[in-house]
Amino acid sequence: MILRAGPHTRLRSAALADAEPVYALVEANRAHLRRWLGWVDFVRGVEQIRAFLEGVLERERGGSSLELVIEHEDEIAGICGFRTIDATNRAAEIGYWLRADREGRGIVTGCCRALVLHGFAALKLNRISLSAATENARSRRVAERLEFRLEGILRDAEWRDDHFEDHAVYALLARDTISE
Repeated sequence: MILRAGPHTRLRSAALADAEPVYALVEANRAHLRRWLGWVDFVRGVEQIRAFLEGVLERERGGSSLELVIEHEDEIAGICGFRTIDATNRAAEIGYWLRADREGRGIVTGCCRALVLHGFAALKLNRISLSAATENARSRRVAERLEFRLEGILRDAEWRDDHFEDHAVYALLARDTISE
């Protein structure tokens, strides 16, 4: 699967051959990613990324997620997709990460827009949610630029290092409008 997310950006299905470059990207961006992504501390080798990608492919085949590789200017720049898809309730949750040197270019917003449009049109979803730590201003702005509505704050939603963090939960419904 390939989704266009901008003139120089696309989302594509993952492949096991991506394990080494994705691991190298995580390793090179470890300090940057760990601020918001707790799983980074548990990734210690390419084997773990390969196992993750095997799970991604299996869940994609089963329809329970759609996690895609971000390619920007023909280089892997991160991952963006529906971490979970609830077919019964026609709902999905967006998750993503991006390498540090690609931030601030609208890449994640473009990827999320492409994913949302695909989710509503092709997957016939009714609800797409995005959750971000309340202090994660960049992720919150992605949701707001795409006109997701803030539904509330989950208090102490995630344990990070030595404290709990609250999460802002945003959602967009199929009946809401989103500009292409």
